[in-house]
Amino acid sequence: QIVTIDCFNCFIYLLQGNDNRSLVDELKNNGLIKSRDVYEAMLKVDRGDFVDHNPYLDQPVPIGYGATISAPHMHAHACELLREKAKAGAKVLDVGSGSGILVAYLAEMVGPTGRVIGIEHIKELADQSRKNLEKSHKDKLESGQIEIVHGDGRQGYEIGGPYDAIHIGAAASEEVVPKLTSQLSKNGILLGPFEPSDDTKEADPYLGMFGHQEFRSYQRKEDGKISMNKYYDVRYVPLTSEEKQRGAAT
Repeated sequence: QIVTIDCFNCFIYLLQGNDNRSLVDELKNNGLIKSRDVYEAMLKVDRGDFVDHNPYLDQPVPIGYGATISAPHMHAHACELLREKAKAGAKVLDVGSGSGILVAYLAEMVGPTGRVIGIEHIKELADQSRKNLEKSHKDKLESGQIEIVHGDGRQGYEIGGPYDAIHIGAAASEEVVPKLTSQLSKNGILLGPFEPSDDTKEADPYLGMFGHQEFRSYQRKEDGKISMNKYYDVRYVPLTSEEKQRGAAT
């Protein structure tokens, strides 16, 4: 069963499975998973390894320190939008990697010749995400296919680049775009939720009133120029400093 609520182009999906396979099948049957690559990747990663409370309900769940694990339909959307770049052998960075679940999905997509790095500025979450990944993906950690780094993802992780794709798991300001896109390979993409610009808020006052954000991609072209594409409105926790995030969580 799926319930869709349209609130100024912001869609809420309420799906539930009895286990990981039934959840992923629900996402596929309702058109939220469109490709075989993403379907198979999400089948191989059990959400129950990453969250204890209602793991197979399509909703975000708090994981501590003001962070959440995103709803499964948002992970499906992100994987679909990253699919053309997160292919076999690709290198991907996940900023604000939280529980580590999207790192695991992406690692399945890029395969053993690829590499996925998750960067998380809350050390406790970085440590917990490694424990989560060790449950079913220990081999990928040991081989270096997956790496979890403790650091400020707003600065990217230049030593691991350049990246075919960078995903942001929390709502970022436009100020991070130059730093992160500079770490993309040619034709690489930066994908995630962004706070609307002041110009956008003026054009659409509902964005400022209700605090919606925009899910966007930025692509680095062959000539080095950056193009931007907007997809839909979303609501994520903010990508902020460690100090502010810890303070907001107390």
